[in-house]
Amino acid sequence: MKISVFGSGYVGLVQATVLAEVGHDVICMDIDQNKVESLQQGHISIFEPGLANLVRDNLETGRLRFTSDEKQAVEHGQVLFIAVGTPPSDDGSADLSAVFAVGDAVARHREEPLILAEKSTVPVGTGDALTLHINNALNASGRSLQFDVVSNPEFLKEGSAVTDCRRPDRIIIGCERDEVRETMRDLYAPFNRNHDRIIFMDRRSAELTKYAANGMLATKISFINQIAELAEHLGADIEAIRLGIGADARIGYHFIYPGCGYGGSCFPKDMRALIHSAQQVNCSSDLLQAVEAINERQKHKLFDRINAFYNGDLKGKTFALWGLAFKPNTDDMRDAPSRVLMEALWAAGAHVRAFDPEAMQETQRLYADEAHLSLMGTPESTLNGADALVVCTEWQQFKAPDFDLIKQRLKNPVIFDGRNLYDSERLARKGLQYFPMGRGESCNLPVSQGSTH
Repeated sequence: MKISVFGSGYVGLVQATVLAEVGHDVICMDIDQNKVESLQQGHISIFEPGLANLVRDNLETGRLRFTSDEKQAVEHGQVLFIAVGTPPSDDGSADLSAVFAVGDAVARHREEPLILAEKSTVPVGTGDALTLHINNALNASGRSLQFDVVSNPEFLKEGSAVTDCRRPDRIIIGCERDEVRETMRDLYAPFNRNHDRIIFMDRRSAELTKYAANGMLATKISFINQIAELAEHLGADIEAIRLGIGADARIGYHFIYPGCGYGGSCFPKDMRALIHSAQQVNCSSDLLQAVEAINERQKHKLFDRINAFYNGDLKGKTFALWGLAFKPNTDDMRDAPSRVLMEALWAAGAHVRAFDPEAMQETQRLYADEAHLSLMGTPESTLNGADALVVCTEWQQFKAPDFDLIKQRLKNPVIFDGRNLYDSERLARKGLQYFPMGRGESCNLPVSQGSTH
């Protein structure tokens, strides 16, 4: 099948490449000519395990091509995926200008019947609005076109997006006509062989399913962080509690790891957009707002603990920071808890020596002029003479460090752990002061002076 994908960002690039891998003829279009030229050479600007080699392999076979020619892309595909950005506006709503720009391109160039598949995360009703937008543009130019807009949300996890795309746990398709259902079933047939993963529904339900899924996962994270805070005040251990509740199959172990807050390209943006959608139709969003508020508060906890430990005097101190990306196996820094921590430390007059296996280049781009930041080549090199170690991202290589070396190199043997990677008793035997999340001992810290979180 001939497929066009508008947008070569995270979702578009992974989707285009995996569709090409199973034999579809795919053109991926982006308005950024420099990015297109780089992709044509097999160079990708994001880190995602397995993706770079897959892009190069499919370029070589000719099943995957990149272009900045919108006319070529619009005319190519029987199905056109919309995988463009929908960044948050100031009021939290999703900016749909790039989505409607694809509609304009379709109205300008398409002659044959077409299926437009919304892969971007868009508010409920966007399919209706896009249909109207295209029809208005066609009417203005005196043209007609048979097209259908389908909601086909993505459920990719950064760090395992290629695997998620190859072996989806469900394929949500929101459409109205039987003919369109059959075309989409044919498109996804290579991913639907072992058992039927496709769930058909109406378009608005499909659009809301994506937000509901992310909202539920974000809620689990904020819930366990709220319980972790309670555990600290009651002298309980959240790790024991996590095992106790995760054993219940109705709850499960996924997304009940306490930490310093969620970030990334999806949860924060989608929670704000969902809250905004509820407000637009005068529907309550109390739980959603609480989830977001808890997460924002959680992102400040590491700084508050550090500030409390040093009695509000951080000026001139240096902190070793392990982990910058919002989660492991990605270089994504969007809404990362590390950014909240670093910016608060700098505002207090502290210096940060940081290391991340993949996010160093992105950190350099974001903070090129920050004099209080030093990016180091190894985790160990961040430690020399630092006042404390702070762990922000649970990369595998941070999980079993040399604690004797850490104690030797730090000015003070102190670790603040935003991801609960280590065993409290073992670190105590090593002579390290250890402050994790929700494990009772952290409640012994004094209240941070001037903290509002």
